[in-house]
Amino acid sequence: MQNPPPVQTAAKSSTGLDENIAALLSYLLGGLGGLIFFLIEKSSRLVKFHAMQSLLLNIVLAVVSIALWIIWAVAAIITSQISGILSTLVSLVLGLVILLFFVGIVVGWVFCLIKAYGSQFYKLPVIGNFAEKFSAS
Repeated sequence: MQNPPPVQTAAKSSTGLDENIAALLSYLLGGLGGLIFFLIEKSSRLVKFHAMQSLLLNIVLAVVSIALWIIWAVAAIITSQISGILSTLVSLVLGLVILLFFVGIVVGWVFCLIKAYGSQFYKLPVIGNFAEKFSAS
């Protein structure tokens, strides 16, 4: 009879939590959670990376959401002066763009949750490079 493989214990972060749990919480608690874990984590590069990526993801989400809201408001004002198919088409296209943006954010967020819990480094496009630079120090 063979011995079972040794049980691997998860590495601990300086917060006292397992690294994967701390990285996961930095996404679940949003930008504030990312900021808190980034500031209090001293040793785990994994936690610092995911915390910074969470913070940057939430900043991008806020900026793009405000921009989309402004575009939507301007488009609503302009299309209220136009009647017919053009108004409907502009509203439909803008609504589709907003929907796709938020679906993309949710899919990316869930993917990051899975990768963080699996103790894997996964860089989101563009902001992942910044998160890596900021968490390296």
